[in-house]
Amino acid sequence: DVFARLVQEILSREKIITQPMILQTRVGGAGAVAFTYVKGKRGDPHTVLTMATGSFLAATSRPDLDLGLEHFTPLAFLARHPQAVMVPSPSPWKTFRDLVGNARRQPGEITCAVTSATGTGRQTLWKIEQTTKAKFKFVTFKAGSEAVLSVLGGHVPFTTENVSEAWAHIEAKKMRVLAVTTEKRMPSLPDVPTLTELGYDVKIGTGRGFMMPAGVPREAVAYMESAHQKAHQSPMWRKYSDDNKYEDRWMGSAELGKYLDSQRSAQADF
Repeated sequence: DVFARLVQEILSREKIITQPMILQTRVGGAGAVAFTYVKGKRGDPHTVLTMATGSFLAATSRPDLDLGLEHFTPLAFLARHPQAVMVPSPSPWKTFRDLVGNARRQPGEITCAVTSATGTGRQTLWKIEQTTKAKFKFVTFKAGSEAVLSVLGGHVPFTTENVSEAWAHIEAKKMRVLAVTTEKRMPSLPDVPTLTELGYDVKIGTGRGFMMPAGVPREAVAYMESAHQKAHQSPMWRKYSDDNKYEDRWMGSAELGKYLDSQRSAQADF
């Protein structure tokens, strides 16, 4: 919601789009209610869906929901919210390998705090399990902030949620980041390794972008794609992206379509 309102404000303030954009919040089903609504708007060039890739791809993989990618038109991708492996400062695990080594010695005994069984935090944990051959348990919370607080309070030993959810605690040195899921080291965490450089091919995050219904005229997609690219290039977006520790990355309609296909294929066994 915050992301959508920020982009809406940029489009309006910068006069990128002169017509008013009205935000409608359709909650429920980890996004499925909103996805179903937009699916029903086939061909409507005046409907845009705010998308977090984790919940969106999870919904498209469920046959019972009938929300396959063919029901949507990729529009724009602005950034990715990096995930991180985070522990409280008193934790005996000083490195990611410490955690994995302990988990291998105790298969299925160490618990991770995540937001949902299909969210990006859980998907990150699953990818870690696939690449390290370690096995973990997980417990879900209603929000990433709650997952972080459970770790901060010593109730759960670690989390794989968004870096931004724990940033205040990281700055206060109450939480420690063992590794991040970005392609390169984060400028705000220059001493923290990526999982890739540690030898584990785990590059994942909560993508922030937009979709339109299927069947929308090409000229409408091109217009809205251009508008969102201008928003992405604005100083207001750059500041917001930096403040929220985003992995800033632009993708237009065609590239986003390929990205979603590849991510969907990679998660086929999830």
